Amino acid sequence: MGEMVDGRKQGEGVSEKRIDIMSGEGDIACQCMLDYYSTTPESEQLDSQVDRNVMKQPPDRWFPITQSTNGNSWTATFHLLSSGIGTQTLFLPLAFVYLGWYWGILCLSVAFVWQLYTIGLLVNLHESIDGTRYNRYIQLSMAAFGEKLGKLLAIFPIMYLSGGTCVMFIITGGGTMKRFYQLLCEDCSSKQTLTTTEWFLVFICLAILVSLFLPNLHSVALVSFLGAIMAVGYCTILWVFFIAKGRDDHTVYDPSKAVASEVGRVRSILNALGIIALAFRGHNVVLEIQGTLPSTPNRSSSNLMWKGVIASYLIIAMCFFPFAIVGYWAMGNKFPANGGLLTALSSSLHHYASKPVLGVIYVQVVISCVTAFQIYSMVVYDNLERAYASRTNQECTKFIRTVIRIVFGGVTFFISVAVPFLPTLAILIGGIALCITFGYPSLMWIAIKKPPTRSRRWWVNLGLGCLGIGLSVLVTVVGVWNLASRGLDANFFHPR
Repeated sequence: MGEMVDGRKQGEGVSEKRIDIMSGEGDIACQCMLDYYSTTPESEQLDSQVDRNVMKQPPDRWFPITQSTNGNSWTATFHLLSSGIGTQTLFLPLAFVYLGWYWGILCLSVAFVWQLYTIGLLVNLHESIDGTRYNRYIQLSMAAFGEKLGKLLAIFPIMYLSGGTCVMFIITGGGTMKRFYQLLCEDCSSKQTLTTTEWFLVFICLAILVSLFLPNLHSVALVSFLGAIMAVGYCTILWVFFIAKGRDDHTVYDPSKAVASEVGRVRSILNALGIIALAFRGHNVVLEIQGTLPSTPNRSSSNLMWKGVIASYLIIAMCFFPFAIVGYWAMGNKFPANGGLLTALSSSLHHYASKPVLGVIYVQVVISCVTAFQIYSMVVYDNLERAYASRTNQECTKFIRTVIRIVFGGVTFFISVAVPFLPTLAILIGGIALCITFGYPSLMWIAIKKPPTRSRRWWVNLGLGCLGIGLSVLVTVVGVWNLASRGLDANFFHPR
């Protein structure tokens, strides 16, 4: 064993460059890779040069994702539930409108099993090379595909998915706040009420205010616990409400009547796949969540993470499948395409639900959006703080962290105001999520594990990886096609 010098382990013949973060008992709590920006040296001269470069790399304990590794399987479960169940769930019955009973249930089941398999790959790849921890999706991508290609493939989808999801939370949460206020104030027409933009501002101020008290991802655990309860709550209340309401008269379950042409039929199928893919987004935070868990030579973080994955996705399945199936059963082709179920609750369905029930649903949706915002925004904060620390070679102060959070909140608020139709662009976000969720993990497993060429596991992962990327390209192209052909105010989920 080499001795600890400046946070690095030195010894003869040692080529790994990593930080050992020590626990209070003197054990190695985790090992954080530092030289994922550099290539392995081929000579002692290059090695000494890389050593000097590595010394300049800021330690992982400076950043929100890896500042604390005191998590456990319970906190991982809360994070996964809060980030995995969201308002995108409310569009799942719409996928059945375009796919029908058989293909809807089949696609939802295949997507669930597929994403659970790729999560397993990411969990196992987290400490796949000599105990080095890949605490961020982009780090694993660079380790698998190389520095330049890994950055190119991962940085845009990760930031786009994280930022775009936060904007969707602003639009959905702010709009739901407005509906809740209108529900409480029936005679608001005679008063000066807040505009939709002002409700967006109220939501983002609340979300950023909460984030100022959450310096790292582990500190979000209690907030995620609250968000998980809220998300499971409104999903359960809604499908129970549909059962109590019963089927509409003359309910139609015919996908062919949902579109008017064969071209529209193809587009509607791809739109449905995008809706399902968006429901299973969240792979861009799986490695980050695992990064909050401790890891020792005797116990890998993979064991704790896998317990959290199994527990959370059993609950997610109990939310997704009943809501999608019962929602389609209750409304059939009448399921609202424009504005989603929340709009329908405040218009056509409000006659079937009492004010207290609607109020509880609205409050749960708002709280769920605020809590999930903290998890996805933490990925952006981590990248911005890493860029700052790399340039200044010092840890972000509280003032800098506050500025970063306020600036990010301002940018996302501006986007939500500039493009308030973003919920209808969920198909584009779903298309991006397809490659991160269903494509990259399988290809990264092949690149890192290097299984025997043309073995069964090699073929399975190669096929899943290529299929995931292919579907991602198709769904994204269809989303852009809808945007171009229907215009910004068109209904993307209804390609008639």
